[in-house]
Amino acid sequence: MKKTALVVLAAGIGSRFGGGIKQLEPVGPSGEIIMDYSIHDALEAGFNKVIFIIRRDLEDDFKRIIGNRIEKVCEVAYAYQEMDDLPEGFSVPEGRKKPWGTGQAILAAREVIKEPFVVVNADDYYGKESFKIVHAALTAENTDKKDGVLDICMAGFVLKNTLSENGGVTRGICEENEAEELVGICETKNIVKTADGAAVMKDGALEPLDPESLVSMNMWGLTPEFLESLKKGFPEFLAAVPEGNLTAEYLLPTIVDGLIKEGGARVRVLRTEDIWFGVTYQEDKETVKNAFRKLVDEGAYRSPLF
Repeated sequence: MKKTALVVLAAGIGSRFGGGIKQLEPVGPSGEIIMDYSIHDALEAGFNKVIFIIRRDLEDDFKRIIGNRIEKVCEVAYAYQEMDDLPEGFSVPEGRKKPWGTGQAILAAREVIKEPFVVVNADDYYGKESFKIVHAALTAENTDKKDGVLDICMAGFVLKNTLSENGGVTRGICEENEAEELVGICETKNIVKTADGAAVMKDGALEPLDPESLVSMNMWGLTPEFLESLKKGFPEFLAAVPEGNLTAEYLLPTIVDGLIKEGGARVRVLRTEDIWFGVTYQEDKETVKNAFRKLVDEGAYRSPLF
């Protein structure tokens, strides 16, 4: 069996959740957290290694709540996203409070990523189909770098299936060509659910969006060669950050968009009808708990899960 890894981005601070560690909040009937379901679905789809990217100060709690359990069912590795893990010649600006985004998070795992991998957010539920289609793409023939062009993929979720009832969300709205390859991705903030589907707040007014648009939920199917592009691009990103900007982030959607435009990557968009849910806001928690209870009652998952 080909080695493939699930990489879980779990180093976020969770500011919109009121400062709590939202990735570790129990939501399942037997106290499961959202990561439990992502790991279950990934293993079921054929992934056979889990890499957790966490904050070092969360390590003890993280291992107690989930890591030690998962180590009993599959290979587990850890990486630590630190604000000062920077290329030579760069230092953390005075006053910066957070690490440098999802691109830096993946770079933090550079020593433990040796195989094709799927990236997911710790606090998002993606559904079973999305893991299956990404795994199939990563294990297909001819998925290596060809002629200097990365062959990677992403799960494309339908926008209307990814909205919160409790506030705006950020989504990468995708543009595809006829070959179902990603042409561009526009990171769009404050997308809200409306009676007509979806809209984004601009200049104090709601601008409608196509609810059938495909969006990125940060679920990328990548190869170890992608790390080379991240390593090359990080110092270029840091050098371009304006002085005084203490919140700039090196983000996967922006990185992939740049690679596409440079001709450095071919990104297949794998459409999925799976319905997303996650704990973006404190008010989302009850909705998510009810959703998992329904999935268990319908037989989609057992309880306890592991």
